[in-house]
Amino acid sequence: MSGIHARRPSRAAFTLMEVLLVLVILVVLGSLAVGMFTGAQKRANLNAAQVQVEAISDQCERYNLDMNAYPTTLDQLFTNPGGPKADAWTGPYLTKEVPLDPWGNPYQIQSPGARHPDKVDVWSYGPDGQNGTQDDIYNH
Repeated sequence: MSGIHARRPSRAAFTLMEVLLVLVILVVLGSLAVGMFTGAQKRANLNAAQVQVEAISDQCERYNLDMNAYPTTLDQLFTNPGGPKADAWTGPYLTKEVPLDPWGNPYQIQSPGARHPDKVDVWSYGPDGQNGTQDDIYNH
């Protein structure tokens, strides 16, 4: 048997090092994907809150045009106040109940506004859920 070489056994499985290397690569890729998704979710929440604040503010402007005063509560956008101005009210100014902000807090309204003394302030407490902090989201 001089011309026949001894056969090497074929590999049928991965080594432990190969499996660990693949797991490390998957963990790194997963971490990158989660990091990118988290950033996108934060931006989406901020954008959604800003859009909702502006939509509420716009309807407060409509209310003001009809009633010659800004609403002092969000309920006034849904319910005719009655009294001498009842005929001027053309609402409801919002067709759906005002949702909570993306962080689960109610939107706020103040008339006259502290930021806008000549109109209404509408805002969200923002991601931290605290009033009066830098991340609060106000109408323009």
